[in-house]
Amino acid sequence: MEASSSRSRSRSGSATLKRDRGVGSGSGSTAQSLNDDTLRSVFSRLDDHFDLARCCAVCNSWNRIIKTTHIMRDLYCKRNPQARGSSSDISMKSYFEELAVDEHISALSRGSSDVYQWTGHSMRATLCRMKSGSILTGVGDKILRLWSAESCKFMNEYNVPNAKTLVDFDFDENKIVGLTSSQLCIWRRSEPRSIFLSGGASWNHGLCMSYADPEVVIGCEDGRAFVYDMYSRSCSRIFRLHSSPVTCLTITDDLIVGGCRFGTIAIADHNSGQKLGVLKSAFAPLEIRCLCLSTNSQLIFAGSSAGYAHCWDLRTLRPLWEERVSPNVIYSAHHLPGDTATLAVGGIDGVLRLVCQRTGDTIQRLVVDADRQAESTSTSRNQIEKKRVRKVDPDARLDNIPRRLRPQITSLSVGMKKIVTTHGENYIRIWKFSPKSS
Repeated sequence: MEASSSRSRSRSGSATLKRDRGVGSGSGSTAQSLNDDTLRSVFSRLDDHFDLARCCAVCNSWNRIIKTTHIMRDLYCKRNPQARGSSSDISMKSYFEELAVDEHISALSRGSSDVYQWTGHSMRATLCRMKSGSILTGVGDKILRLWSAESCKFMNEYNVPNAKTLVDFDFDENKIVGLTSSQLCIWRRSEPRSIFLSGGASWNHGLCMSYADPEVVIGCEDGRAFVYDMYSRSCSRIFRLHSSPVTCLTITDDLIVGGCRFGTIAIADHNSGQKLGVLKSAFAPLEIRCLCLSTNSQLIFAGSSAGYAHCWDLRTLRPLWEERVSPNVIYSAHHLPGDTATLAVGGIDGVLRLVCQRTGDTIQRLVVDADRQAESTSTSRNQIEKKRVRKVDPDARLDNIPRRLRPQITSLSVGMKKIVTTHGENYIRIWKFSPKSS
């Protein structure tokens, strides 16, 4: 009888609990039950674009209300008073892209940063690429490895067939393309086995490549550029860029831009191969070691063997500035697509430099901080060390900074508020930047 009474009280309590829950989750009290006018009023009180973005992702109705009202434009005009009164419509996509790039520039120029370091290869990694939240590293142990830029976790690896040695590589959301001295290797991102190995040596002594699906442009020791069509699996065009070895390449839909060992940069039409111009440095002779092209500002950036960073205007083919930002060789220079303010530069002295794209002035000089103990975390495959970053004063002597804190930067690649670097060692570093808190 007592047990029966207890069960009755339990059922009664459960029913009460369900009724109580019903009060909080009934159709009259949920956010979904609010009418459009009420939601507009709530959303208009949000003062942060990222809060609005999160609301857009909640459900279709919220997304519709935010997209079809002027909330985004009102917030934009509030942040940018000079835009008020403009008749041009601001799409949500372009609005957030602009805000994201602005935050990236602010983080790199004025924010704080930490370095996350992990052992990525058994021997060494000399090259890295970063795109859409993924990092690809390799050259040294005949294996390419793919990592998450956010968590540093291992994602996949790709073996180079026939014990070939890669000299360059690149990737996109679907494929990975690697260059040996005489062949191309292509992998699907989802599969470790190569799906294609170009047969027969169409070129000899390939030194560098640039990839934009469906073509790969290969720069060779004899100064020629070979345009390889990935669909027909053959070389579609061969151009003469230089009389000396092509050391670096970058391409657009319209142009092929190649640097050489004698210090000049050739610009050719992508389709015809016709030479459109040759860029020269006032500080020649020097070797062009890396290239980076900004399609937004129509500028070409280069790093050279004498430590100079160079900038030319693609429209006039005239130099804008040439600054010796490093006492030694610059191996790599890169910027985030859409960023027209900052350029990351690294080389043999091991200092990560952030340079102003417009003037060539150095904004920040960064190395690992020796005075703070590293923190360690582990994933299923690798141990990650978190290190603090030290800003180097402009007048500081680099000789006084131990080499272990500034190993040579053999390659770097810039992502959203991140820079990944390789150092010719078995570890990889990713520098994560945070905007300065107000």
